[in-house]
Amino acid sequence: MTELLEEQRGRVLVLTISDPATRNALGPDVYAKGSEALRRAAWDPGIGAVVLTGAGDAFCSGGNLNRLAGLRDGPPGQAAGQAEAGIDLLHGWIRLLRACPKPVIAAVEGVAAGAGFSVALACDMIVAAKDARFVLAYVKVGLSPDGGATAFLARSLPRQTVAEIAMEGGTVEAERLHRLGVVNALCEPGTVLEAAVGRARRLAEGPSAAITSIKRLVDAAQDGDLDSQLDRERRAFVRNLLHADAGEGIAAFLEKRPAHFHP
Repeated sequence: MTELLEEQRGRVLVLTISDPATRNALGPDVYAKGSEALRRAAWDPGIGAVVLTGAGDAFCSGGNLNRLAGLRDGPPGQAAGQAEAGIDLLHGWIRLLRACPKPVIAAVEGVAAGAGFSVALACDMIVAAKDARFVLAYVKVGLSPDGGATAFLARSLPRQTVAEIAMEGGTVEAERLHRLGVVNALCEPGTVLEAAVGRARRLAEGPSAAITSIKRLVDAAQDGDLDSQLDRERRAFVRNLLHADAGEGIAAFLEKRPAHFHP
């Protein structure tokens, strides 16, 4: 059974999907534990950022097909209900990855397939190994994507590219996604976690209120119109101007010294 391991490195919470035997396949237990970890991180002043990774040489192979096959063996109504319940747990985790006020970085070694690809896309940033592979292969087993993959890809890529990735279900190399702007940084294999934690540490030491506002603004901008976004930006700017972090940041700039933000 896949576990979700937690480790705190300073102000960075590292969550590791762990079951090397299945290349870190996902299931309801991981969704529930992931959701609970993010709820706690959201309110913990000792955590400034989150890194999500996989154990061993893979990020995540996606949903467990043996479990899905087992669902099909039962009565159709029961199978549908169990499948919907599992997807609701996954989607609850996806929503919390987006709603968490702390930045979340995916550290991807090896393969991120199926729902594993979706989970990586739900994070605020992706750091990947140069030889990492992303696969949305639902179609190859007669399924369609879940976990928000189509929404996240459609916000980032041309329609034709999303159609290719989802309809053909082929492997997309990390270098291609980096060129397309979906992956933030490429690293040598075996160095991804440390690179992601380093980036997370820099974010965790930043002005937390402003970073939370930016996360909300970026999400809202993808769904809304310009006038509404301008209003949201005005409200966020004024709120952050009156926050202690802005006082420290402006003073540090004027005094030509590093800023020291407090959680």
